[in-house]
Amino acid sequence: MSGLPTDGADLVSTALSIKSPIIAINSLSTDTEASEQKGIANLLIGLFGAIRNPTAHSPKIVWTMPEQDAIDMFALVSFLHRKLDSAVRR
Repeated sequence: MSGLPTDGADLVSTALSIKSPIIAINSLSTDTEASEQKGIANLLIGLFGAIRNPTAHSPKIVWTMPEQDAIDMFALVSFLHRKLDSAVRR
């Protein structure tokens, strides 16, 4: 979507930056819209840190996640995915 060769927090920080965004979830024409862009970026970075990185970077014989945590995670991923689906490349 962004064409950037990075991943994780670096990818999100660069792609959704306020000063020179590659991807914009709105027109970024007001402080409120800029705050929304920052918030989505922070949620994505948090998702990487809390869910993706621990599962991808540490060996696990058994990885258990409570069912309710998995449901909540999928809801957050769905919300973020929908925001990115409607985003535009700048």
